[in-house]
Amino acid sequence: MILGMSIHAFTVLHTLISLIAIGFGVVVAVGLVTGRRMDAFTGAFLFTTALTSITGFLFPGKIDPARIVGIISLLVLALAIYAWYFRELAHGWRATYVSAALVAFYLNCFVAVTQTFQKIPFFHALAPKGNEPPFAIAQLALLVVFIVLGFLAVRRFPPPVQIVVA
Repeated sequence: MILGMSIHAFTVLHTLISLIAIGFGVVVAVGLVTGRRMDAFTGAFLFTTALTSITGFLFPGKIDPARIVGIISLLVLALAIYAWYFRELAHGWRATYVSAALVAFYLNCFVAVTQTFQKIPFFHALAPKGNEPPFAIAQLALLVVFIVLGFLAVRRFPPPVQIVVA
């Protein structure tokens, strides 16, 4: 039992939170690349992505690669939250936010691809050990997509509007 739920029910909840975070991540990434702030979506993305990592720690077990990814994700999210809410994207914090948010989004997608190959029979048959070419190609393609997104987002996402009082 985890938080009063069976492990199966908790796994479903954790997966649902992860998919919602990825959905918000898509919207936020589109906003970053098109130069539009998505304040409400950004807050939801940061919250659900953090919740994904936090709920991942509640599964039984010891430190494993999934938990290490969760730790990295929470550290990167802390940086993104600090840049967005406390530094208000001023100066270099804009690029810091964009980079940190996209790294957190990438890590969530990385885990989703990994889980897809582990849990969905069709994909598992293609890479039963998780080190076969189909898995590597999928992860490499994901990484390339995020590198391109990061490059475009850092160039296109505007700095915050500065109000100058004369």
